[in-house]
Amino acid sequence: MRILVVEDEPRLRELVERNLRGEGYDVDATADGADAYERARTGAYDLVVLDVMLPRMSGLEISMRLRRQEVRTSILMLTARDAVDDRVAGLEAGADDYLVKPFAFVELSARVRALLRRRDEPGKASRLMVDDLVLDRVRREAARAGRRTELTAREFALLEYLMRNAGRVLTRDQIIRAVWPQDFEGGSNVVDTYVHYLREKIDRPPAKPLIRTVRGVGYTLGS
Repeated sequence: MRILVVEDEPRLRELVERNLRGEGYDVDATADGADAYERARTGAYDLVVLDVMLPRMSGLEISMRLRRQEVRTSILMLTARDAVDDRVAGLEAGADDYLVKPFAFVELSARVRALLRRRDEPGKASRLMVDDLVLDRVRREAARAGRRTELTAREFALLEYLMRNAGRVLTRDQIIRAVWPQDFEGGSNVVDTYVHYLREKIDRPPAKPLIRTVRGVGYTLGS
């Protein structure tokens, strides 16, 4: 499961990130509201742990924008404000749950697990399908025409992002922001390398190619 932590207080951000990584989650983190919005709007995350007070764009604004764009990623909102009106504002902005600072990490972990369980209820986004390609998010594997193939963590994240955006042309920069860690410093050619790996696994003949190159732009997936 992939989680985005958005918190502008460095120590708290690092503690939350470390705690969630220790529980086995794939975690990215940012202190900037506008950056968080650009990352979250890709739909690449299962959950966003979102502070309210952020530079450049508030957590409430981020949540409202995501919901207007029909991004269904679960949102756990963090805030130092504990008035009823503040909690109501967060929930009405689109948050799925609300946690008041200071909080115990055991409670944060429990709320994260509950939101992720809710997200992965039977029939709710546990599998993605494009043509005869199926991505099983529970087993962490892909199957093409019934033939299963194992994927590395990065291959899985890349294929999931492509499938969630099937039919859209995605630039290499968009893919890097959605699939690679925030501190990634490599070039965009890493996308080409991993697309090659995926093609070797899911687009081998006699299957018709699903991943297509859009010259000078990036990639798209579709039948």
